[in-house]
Amino acid sequence: MEKQTLNQKLASIQTRFKSKKSRFNSFGRYNFRSAEDILEATKPFLLELGVSVTVNESLIATDPFPIMESKATITDGTDAIHATAVVGVDLDQKGMQMPQKFGSSSSYGKKYSLGNLFLIDDTADSDATNAHGKAPKAKNTLTSEKDPAYSKAVEFIKKGGKLDAIKAKYNISKDIETKLTTL
Repeated sequence: MEKQTLNQKLASIQTRFKSKKSRFNSFGRYNFRSAEDILEATKPFLLELGVSVTVNESLIATDPFPIMESKATITDGTDAIHATAVVGVDLDQKGMQMPQKFGSSSSYGKKYSLGNLFLIDDTADSDATNAHGKAPKAKNTLTSEKDPAYSKAVEFIKKGGKLDAIKAKYNISKDIETKLTTL
């Protein structure tokens, strides 16, 4: 049997690779796969194909914020193929200690460098479809003078407020818009 090149071995993994989205984000309500899930799914191929997979990280910039590069590598001991991902560290992320901020970016970078190496298509994954709890809020409707919001809108306009500010918060009827512009 002819010896496979590293490119052929990688192609074999890329076409046969299966990794479940075993993690669940309760905030965004979606399933996702982690770097650990991806690495676990590659283990059956390592001995079979005589390859190893590693991920190395380095800090490539610090200004205006830390930027990390994750490099996933597959090697057969002779040749190596690399894929990278670059991620920033959000130093202003609320609710996290500094190690968690770096750890979160590290996990994200590892996941995407491995995804780049193994051609994992995540277009329907959480980051492509999830609004992370930031879905646009539906506007309230203002169509009657009896609505308590109408008297607030009148007061706002009389104090120098702009109609556009009210329209940004409310869907208003033409009748209400006319009344507010004639104040």
